[in-house]
Amino acid sequence: MEKKLIYNKNLNGKTTVLGDKSISHRAIILGALAEGVTTIKGFLKGEDCISTIKCFKDLGINITEKDDIIEVYGNGLYGFKKPKEALYVGNSGTTIRLISGILSAQNFSCTITGDSSIVKRPMKRIIEPLSLMGANINSNECFAPLHIQGTSLNGVEYNMPIASAQVKSSILLASLYASSKTVVTEKFKSRNHSEIMLKYFGADININGNIIESKPISKLSSQNIEICGDISSACFIIVGALITKNSHIVIENVGINPTRTGFLEVLLKMGANIKFLNVRYINGEKVCDIEVKSSYLKAYNISGEIIPRMIDEIPLFALVASLADGTSIVKDASELKFKESNRIKTISTELNKIGANIIETDDGMIIEGNKNFIANKCESYNDHRIAMCIAVASLICKEPIILNNYNCIKISFPTFFDILENL
Repeated sequence: MEKKLIYNKNLNGKTTVLGDKSISHRAIILGALAEGVTTIKGFLKGEDCISTIKCFKDLGINITEKDDIIEVYGNGLYGFKKPKEALYVGNSGTTIRLISGILSAQNFSCTITGDSSIVKRPMKRIIEPLSLMGANINSNECFAPLHIQGTSLNGVEYNMPIASAQVKSSILLASLYASSKTVVTEKFKSRNHSEIMLKYFGADININGNIIESKPISKLSSQNIEICGDISSACFIIVGALITKNSHIVIENVGINPTRTGFLEVLLKMGANIKFLNVRYINGEKVCDIEVKSSYLKAYNISGEIIPRMIDEIPLFALVASLADGTSIVKDASELKFKESNRIKTISTELNKIGANIIETDDGMIIEGNKNFIANKCESYNDHRIAMCIAVASLICKEPIILNNYNCIKISFPTFFDILENL
């Protein structure tokens, strides 16, 4: 399905974005693991997070919705029922990887799978550490579907070979059931929503720099959760305001967890006019209102520890760098190849179609800036972030870009086009 995108517009006014996708997943998961009723306000009703709800309902958890409040009736760590058929996660890599850590310790076997994208995404990264903990997982040559026979787990000391919050979270969820302490060491710190929320629900977790220690527990306790706006979604609106003339916006109630703000830090170094207002904490997460004005941007190189803190925003960085003054380089970002699409290739291909000059490398890109965008017909590759990047790029085109398969945006940001039009 094609869509003629908004074009030749600036952005002005106040808005909010939907609830944080990562936190929404984890609120459902920990609510299901806890004893008692967890209430969730601000839950992201995107397709990925709905997949997490469906999986836990299939595991016997009662989850209800009333007046935009989600209630999860947790049955405790071992309170799940064997599903009648395979658990289906749709397009959600978070769901399949995190739930696998829990299923590995249950007293039943089950199968978990997803759509055509999920079955192409690498699962060795969770199979390996979970197997070291004693998990019994069979797979299609380390791809989904995963066949998991629940068993007793032991603690493990695991050095993360890649920066992945999904892998880390899968291990930490499994560690709740282990017979001894689990220690996870990261080279570069990935997003830490799981650690924050596990502590909030009563897990025995100690964090010292990049080392996380988790001890087995007998129970988690239900909580009330208020989910802040998703920084990854907000970044698309932020970039729209930065790159269009005479724009001035405020996005209210956005999460600014330090493990997620790498892209904002880079934008500030590129010269972006961004201010953080009314900074506060909600459920252990740092939150603020973000003010953005049109800005003249300079090229910047990214690599190393900043990469995992902006991994979802690197396609947006490619867009911004294509308009900035100078040449920017992205290194150490090979993890982009294993997202919903190979984002190194897909964002390079589509931005080059509309006038950018991006050269792909093994682990990143070389981006020549100061380019003017032109209208063309673009593909989303069924990747929500690629689709939104192209939509933001269209704001500075004099003619509309035609985007194929735009509906994938509903995976994470179903109100995206409504917000753009209102601004």
